[in-house]
Amino acid sequence: MTINLGGRVLDYELHRKPVKHINLRIRPDGSVFVSANNNISQEEIENFIIKKSEMIFNAIERYSEISKYSAEDYSYVAGESFRYLGKNLRLKVNVGKGKVDTDGVYLYMTLHDISDKKMKIQLISNWYDKECRTLFPAIIRDVYNKLFQKYDIALPSLIIRNMTSRWGSCQIKRNTITLNRRLIETPRECIEYVIVHEFTHFLQPNHSRKFYDLLAVFMPDWEERKNTLEGFMFQRI
Repeated sequence: MTINLGGRVLDYELHRKPVKHINLRIRPDGSVFVSANNNISQEEIENFIIKKSEMIFNAIERYSEISKYSAEDYSYVAGESFRYLGKNLRLKVNVGKGKVDTDGVYLYMTLHDISDKKMKIQLISNWYDKECRTLFPAIIRDVYNKLFQKYDIALPSLIIRNMTSRWGSCQIKRNTITLNRRLIETPRECIEYVIVHEFTHFLQPNHSRKFYDLLAVFMPDWEERKNTLEGFMFQRI
């Protein structure tokens, strides 16, 4: 299917399925997938796509940028980019005491021997770990206080680990939420989405329609956040 959006032509796949709402998904390759039930007219579907057009094109552009970025072979030299909270930070390397910091635009690294790649890798890895340990618990507490404390759910313990195919998980009996370390690459709204998703499982443990209806109450734009998250490929950090 094809639709003209303000002079830009968008191709999309339309699948008729027994779903409650119009569902939109943007794949990492930039292709657009729409599903809707047979009772929804083509006009309604196109109006929905028009309403979401800015988000769609932003996601496609982001995926294109990430695809180029993910192909880089890191040498840990000045000018390379490292993802942090959805941004590409340009690396600057100087001689000094071993540490890493950022101003939101550049990633500043200092170390005694700027040719020591092994130390560079360790310094950046340690910095990512520190950022995860600081940011993830803060977002969990914020989400808990705003949305879930009233349900008499105890504040869960946090586990941070490298995972190859999942952004997060939870163990209700153990009262834990596990987050993928690589979430630190993604925008804050994506981290919030994963955390709200896992918290919602404490109230609805499966992925039933009730789960998604409840998730939509807590986070009405969860599908847009999920689409954004899917654009951030897993990579070594």
